[in-house]
Amino acid sequence: MTDRTGSAGGGAGASAPTIKVLIVDDQVMVREGFSVLLNAMPDIEVVGEAVNGREAVGRVAALRPDVVLMDIRMPELNGIDATREIVAANADAKVLVLTTFDLDEYVYQALRAGASGFLLKDASARQLADGVRVVASGEALLAPAVTRRLITEFARLADNPRAPAMARIGELTERETEVLVLIAQGLSNAEIAEHLVVAESTIKTHVSRILVKLGLRDRTQAAVFAYEARLVTPG
Repeated sequence: MTDRTGSAGGGAGASAPTIKVLIVDDQVMVREGFSVLLNAMPDIEVVGEAVNGREAVGRVAALRPDVVLMDIRMPELNGIDATREIVAANADAKVLVLTTFDLDEYVYQALRAGASGFLLKDASARQLADGVRVVASGEALLAPAVTRRLITEFARLADNPRAPAMARIGELTERETEVLVLIAQGLSNAEIAEHLVVAESTIKTHVSRILVKLGLRDRTQAAVFAYEARLVTPG
């Protein structure tokens, strides 16, 4: 594939690093369609494809993509188990789950496995590209309304608050706990900053500390943690 990182040639005004994407789906038309759409973007490059979860795990190790577009229902190794293996082996890879239904019960399991968000398969080209960019930047791809609905259902399915989660809450400061609750409610850094009347850079610092203290990958996992620990309750 062509190199669009802007590193070759040493020309002036080099572009930002290209986002490398691996597409995982057992349907060839889906893979080819997404590949065409994403490769049309100047800042995104599809570096590979996989037909099932087992192949995906191996291709992530070999290609080191920034974002993995992961289908859930696949032969040999499903997307949930593949996500779990990828996250365990490579903390840098962000998994974006592809699903047909926005309330697919498997989405909850994928989030628990370490996925950074989910995207509907009927998303437009712009939504697909924007989703890849959001996840690659370390943000969670869960719009506020979707976050509340999705995580509320996730919390309902959880049997009880996790003991480890409850114990680790004590490591957070009062302000960090407040920020964590707002993350779980689907607010962006800018919205949290406005709500707390502080600079957005301050919120970014709080979020980083929260993730480090709780050993979490991203905002999606932080939201899940908040609901499992019952810092936020459904309803």
